[in-house]
Amino acid sequence: MKAIMVMFDTLNRRLLPPYGAEGIHAPNFTRLAERTATFDNCYAGSMPCMPARRELHTGRHNFLHRSWGPLEPFDDSMPQLLTEHGVYTHLATDHQHYWEDGGATYHNRYRTYEFFRGQEGDPWKGQVTDPEIPDALRARRGAAWRQDWVNRQYLTDEADHPQTRTFDAGLDFLRTNHNADNWFLQIETFDPHEPFFTYDRHKQHYPHPYDGPHFDWPDYKQVTETDDQIEHVRNEYAALLSMCDQSLGRVLDAMDELALWDDTLLMVCTDHGLLLGEHGWWGKNVQPWYDETIHTPLFLWDPRSRITGERRAALVQTVDFAPTLLEFFSVAPTPDMTGVPLRETIASDTPVREAGLFGAFGGHVSVTDGRYVYMRASANAFNQPLYEHTLMPTHMRGRFSPAELKNAELVGPLPFTKEVPLLKVPGHAMANPYAFGTLLFDLETDPGQEHPLADDALELRMARLLVHQLRLSDAPAEQYERLGLPASGPVTEKHLLVRDQWPQIESARQAPPRAEDFPTGPLSVHVPLRELLTHPAAEAVVRDHFATLLDGPFARVAADLSLLQIAAFAVGLLPPERLRTLADALADVAGRESAAEG
Repeated sequence: MKAIMVMFDTLNRRLLPPYGAEGIHAPNFTRLAERTATFDNCYAGSMPCMPARRELHTGRHNFLHRSWGPLEPFDDSMPQLLTEHGVYTHLATDHQHYWEDGGATYHNRYRTYEFFRGQEGDPWKGQVTDPEIPDALRARRGAAWRQDWVNRQYLTDEADHPQTRTFDAGLDFLRTNHNADNWFLQIETFDPHEPFFTYDRHKQHYPHPYDGPHFDWPDYKQVTETDDQIEHVRNEYAALLSMCDQSLGRVLDAMDELALWDDTLLMVCTDHGLLLGEHGWWGKNVQPWYDETIHTPLFLWDPRSRITGERRAALVQTVDFAPTLLEFFSVAPTPDMTGVPLRETIASDTPVREAGLFGAFGGHVSVTDGRYVYMRASANAFNQPLYEHTLMPTHMRGRFSPAELKNAELVGPLPFTKEVPLLKVPGHAMANPYAFGTLLFDLETDPGQEHPLADDALELRMARLLVHQLRLSDAPAEQYERLGLPASGPVTEKHLLVRDQWPQIESARQAPPRAEDFPTGPLSVHVPLRELLTHPAAEAVVRDHFATLLDGPFARVAADLSLLQIAAFAVGLLPPERLRTLADALADVAGRESAAEG
């Protein structure tokens, strides 16, 4: 038996023709749907990129215990288990996060692997002098932004693009090994993740007038751009999606040419989607995980059932991918895996779960039954308590600092850590779910999730489903406390939050503050935070009115942003009234200094 996984990153199902998209040039996704079972209710789980891949390996959720991080010593790994059972496993990828501190244990679980450089600010080509960068709309312009423009100089030919080279490598593996047996190939491209860098042959599918600043890499923030800028970046994403479609077609061609449909499982999937202006937002991570980001495409061909052109309504999740691949090669899922093999679901739409769990560390913890979606925010404004549970204390691009670790404690094992104790470290979330409130939606009557519900009976049912999923996932005790839910015993009316948090729900849906509503000047909310902090009086103002802005990881991430931009990046962190107070206080400092100089 043989298996191929084609994995894209940030693939929005609503922009694929098999899921109803119009005006998108993606004939090979249509062709794929004609050859496979198309899943209408696939949900991701642990967000974003590397947490999703930890689920892909381990078949269980991790976001309740851990933020972005490596595979842990006690984790089961699907490709490693396959290798140990005589299946040759190979990874071809351009996903640069595997080679950072927070992903360094994943690719070594495959027997062999290939990596192609150049995506999204990958620290690839060395150039001391600054590259030429056009006028652009992006606010965050750190090292990754600069490096991306260095890298683009080496990607002028589509043949050199890391996506192209990744699929070249995957096809080389197929042509070399198609007559062999017992192998698993994972072809994984970072596209269509931002930046939406592609070529004219794909852009020509989406002609539109645009003469504004360069814009193919939106910040993760509220939308403040014009309608033509929004349309432009959506077309840039669509062009990159069309390039992905072309690469997918090459795999389908190879399966035809090499007669692989007879004995080869094919899975085409993604980790998550992306907001392209929906709900007034760009990106992901900050806001709740709306349908565009968490309800993902999935296509499966199993040569044993040979189902083609059919839809599947059963609720499935990323945690099911590892058990599905293990079962295909007659390897039993481990006891710690909570996912379920999808063989019978592919064949006859057999249900595998009542509810699906999803979220990001320190964010909303959400549950869906396939129709209703319940997004549970923290019960308190501080979003605490929150702890990391790990033996691999690294973040995305760095190690935990001594300051973070000084309050760590060694605690007893969790049920899935194979009797191994863990470091319990105070955690930080990049956004506060309390600012958005607890949300409840009916996807059948409100597929755009534009009208949150306040329905006590429905919330109680969904809260009970959520607690059941938390208990199945061995959630640590502090998560129940953070969410205001019982670690044991029944969920009752006293645990409901939607009505209590309705003011946050309404506030979070307001438009971001406008630049023209605030005074400008060398000490103002228009000035980058880093510059304000070099001025003692301005720093005193920021610290006096919002000291927490200067503590934790957010200050490092947001140093190059103005207070006005920070308000658009993090809802609830700087609400309009607080931003106005800061603006007035900074203007007062500037006025006093000007008077003193005069």
